[in-house]
Amino acid sequence: MTKDQLFQRIVGILQETFDIDPGRVTPEARLGEDLDIDSIDAVDLIVQLKPLLGGNLQPDAFRSVRTVQDVVDALHQMMHAGGGQAAVG
Repeated sequence: MTKDQLFQRIVGILQETFDIDPGRVTPEARLGEDLDIDSIDAVDLIVQLKPLLGGNLQPDAFRSVRTVQDVVDALHQMMHAGGGQAAVG
């Protein structure tokens, strides 16, 4: 999955789960300040993202994320870590 595909999937999750207007979701959008995602919401977001990684999600990788692009980058890195084998859908 490309970073653009990951971004589009995250936009969909934010819209469906948190009722966030997709127009507000940009790579530079800050999760807390711009999208009103608090720490509880962030846990929900991680749960929603877990299927993309086949359960190989590392919550510690999300400690430093601040923007939507940070989430995309963290997911992309996890998908391609450990031999580069990621489920393609």
